[in-house]
Amino acid sequence: MTGVPHASLALQAALRQVSAEIDRQFDTLLAVPSDPREALYRAMRHAAIGGGKRLRPLLVFATAQIFGVDRSCTARAATALEAIHVYSLIHDDLPAMDDDDIRRGKPTVHKAFDEATAILAGDCLHALAFEILADPATHADPFVRAELVAALAHASGPAGMAGGQMMDLEAEKASFDLQTVTRLQALKTGALIGCSVEFGAILGRVSAEGRTGLRGYARDVGLAFQIADDILDAEGDEALVGKKLHKDGDAGKETFLTLLGLDRAREQARLLVEQAIEHLKPFGSEADLLRDIARFTLERDR
Repeated sequence: MTGVPHASLALQAALRQVSAEIDRQFDTLLAVPSDPREALYRAMRHAAIGGGKRLRPLLVFATAQIFGVDRSCTARAATALEAIHVYSLIHDDLPAMDDDDIRRGKPTVHKAFDEATAILAGDCLHALAFEILADPATHADPFVRAELVAALAHASGPAGMAGGQMMDLEAEKASFDLQTVTRLQALKTGALIGCSVEFGAILGRVSAEGRTGLRGYARDVGLAFQIADDILDAEGDEALVGKKLHKDGDAGKETFLTLLGLDRAREQARLLVEQAIEHLKPFGSEADLLRDIARFTLERDR
């Protein structure tokens, strides 16, 4: 995601740096063995290395830097979170789910390899995430590591991303109202975005009470991001987005766009971004990257 149009120079530089760091982490963690597991590791690398917005890792870095967290610790935590995101994409693309052929501008894992390998690759990335977080190299304090594990487990399970995915499957059979679609997206997309910001605060040893503004920021950015995604799905360039578009409309699902209309959806996203930035009022220039990320939510083309 280098040279991103409309992004500030600071955000473009941060995206390049974080993307390169996450690729390095995965390259080291997923070294291909010379044994019958080779195809499994290649499938994991195919999904995890190169491409993608890296929004979630960027949010971890942007939040952690506010509190002066060691960058190597941040990189490990961000990689764990991205591993969960990538596993979810692999499984989301399977024939039993969305049955997609293209992801991040290249064949999905079940197309590049096969379904069984794709399922195992997703399973292994899920396991890898918690292995990374449990390692003392991620943080010397076992209580911090335990809190990271608990936060990611909650955000990725039935009360978070997986629960939202189940609601998304049900959306093909029912007509959801705006409140239900908002709940669906707060789980499916918003939970991991919220966890990204939470990770930075946990690494910075910020008390639960001290995270209120950051949680509000993450909630609003997550919803704005999804509204922008719905608009891209309807109007975006498939070559830039790097995946098949118009899926929700073809499946008859209600989205922010179908429920609000284009103009109201854009206005709602704009208001959410303004709210997100307002939540950062207690912070100074050290939170400027988080502000840039919020603004970019409305401007991205992929």
